[in-house]
Amino acid sequence: MRKKRPHVASPDEVRITRDGDVAIIEYADPDIYITNLKVGPKLADMTDDEVLRLWNDGVEATDQFMREHRHVAVEIPVGKPQIERSEWSGTWVPRGDVLRCVVSDGGPDNEPIVYVDEHELSWTEFGQLLTTNAGWGMRLVFVPDNATHEKPRIIVREPKKEKARKPARKRARA
Repeated sequence: MRKKRPHVASPDEVRITRDGDVAIIEYADPDIYITNLKVGPKLADMTDDEVLRLWNDGVEATDQFMREHRHVAVEIPVGKPQIERSEWSGTWVPRGDVLRCVVSDGGPDNEPIVYVDEHELSWTEFGQLLTTNAGWGMRLVFVPDNATHEKPRIIVREPKKEKARKPARKRARA
């Protein structure tokens, strides 16, 4: 089951623990994300009530921002790197909100391989890249591999029965 977004909480709804400069906010409801709130050195002098107030202020500000602002997805221009290695995690992370990529079944045991720019990502590496945006939604739009930079026309309807997708066929390699 998908975890729920955190909400403004009362003291009886959360447990606050500390790990150095980070406050760990854990809701009593296990279906709500556990969050690491980086506070900094002042955390050592803060009470749980002060941490909760800081947390709730952040949740309220995020909720207000989401109500007032329409999300504009940033797409990295063609020819510029869409992903980069994170120094912190050592994994690939997206530089923008849109990824142009091509999927292949050429991995071990037909595991998917995803190509982003010139980088070949295993299914695990691609999954790690996606978790950068954990808690967000995403849409996948499949387009021809030479049109990943174009915004396709989208229609909403059930697929025609005779046009149902078939599993990808192996292409002959020259």
